[in-house]
Amino acid sequence: MTGSRSLLARGAMLAALILAVSAQVVCDAAAAGRPRPKVEIKIATLAPEGSTWMRLMEQLDAEVRDSTASEVGFRFYPGGVQGDEAVVLRKIRLGQLHGGGFTGVGLGEIAPDLRVMEVPFFFRTTEEVRAVQERMGPVFEQELRGAGFELLGWSDVGFVYLFTKSPIRSTEDLRKVRMWLWEGDPLAEAFLKTLGVSPVPLPITDVVTSLQTGLIDAVYTSTLACIALQWFTRVSHMTDLPVTHAQGAVVVSRQAFEQISPAAQATVKRLARKYFDRLAIATTKDNETSAQVLAEKGIKVVALTDAEKAGFEEIGRVVREKLAATLYQREILDRTMKALEEARTAAGAAGR
Repeated sequence: MTGSRSLLARGAMLAALILAVSAQVVCDAAAAGRPRPKVEIKIATLAPEGSTWMRLMEQLDAEVRDSTASEVGFRFYPGGVQGDEAVVLRKIRLGQLHGGGFTGVGLGEIAPDLRVMEVPFFFRTTEEVRAVQERMGPVFEQELRGAGFELLGWSDVGFVYLFTKSPIRSTEDLRKVRMWLWEGDPLAEAFLKTLGVSPVPLPITDVVTSLQTGLIDAVYTSTLACIALQWFTRVSHMTDLPVTHAQGAVVVSRQAFEQISPAAQATVKRLARKYFDRLAIATTKDNETSAQVLAEKGIKVVALTDAEKAGFEEIGRVVREKLAATLYQREILDRTMKALEEARTAAGAAGR
């Protein structure tokens, strides 16, 4: 139970992240006694002070300052104090901020092709995600760069599952539920529309109350977020098939990034890669532990047959094709699918 309490504590921090409820705490290294850097990159995030995310970013900041002799440093605005993703993006474009941590929805506003990484029923394992990110990363970085942003690192949320009040084993079952839709996400909307589901669009802050009143009886989220947001108290089943892998990243404006020397840019990118790799490992571990905690809390896992999985995966294929050339380029989808096929072939050859 000690592990469960620890995870719930981390979950509470994630709840603060998603709900953006936090006092204005500015991570200012200068206040900690270090000299102010020549170039200070201001980054807004929903991650609360004290979270794993912020602890790793503070360590990144300290190492960047040391390695560049204080030429470069970061100033983080945690807890959503700078606003939601749309507001942060607007502030970056106005020059009031230099960067931010974004989900796939926010990244899609910058470079729509990145949403290809979140198409439904695409990835099966974390290893597949990492392999495709490695292959397609340079392509996505170039697209972000073309849109005026520099990628510091991926900060993915992890696999997303269906959490419901009744067991979901087929697309027919899903059409019978009152499904929540996170407002403003064209990918999720297209997926549910293809399924024939009429979703209920709601802000994330209204989900718990809506589950309680019966306005909705089905949601989709990661295992850690399900605990963090207390949604697990209002659902009873989890369908054991990832709907998608939720993407996230930290990006900074090219204008701000180009204020530092080429040598410092290389140092920042190298160190960012190291810390975001650590973050990916920590996130995966937390989601795995969260699944165990959900089982302890009485959430029943609905295992699907191969035929039932195939039904959902066919819907995913239809959605992928439908959104080609409307949400993302056909070429990008083809290249991503090829990278995934190669990753699966390599995994099979290695006996995984």
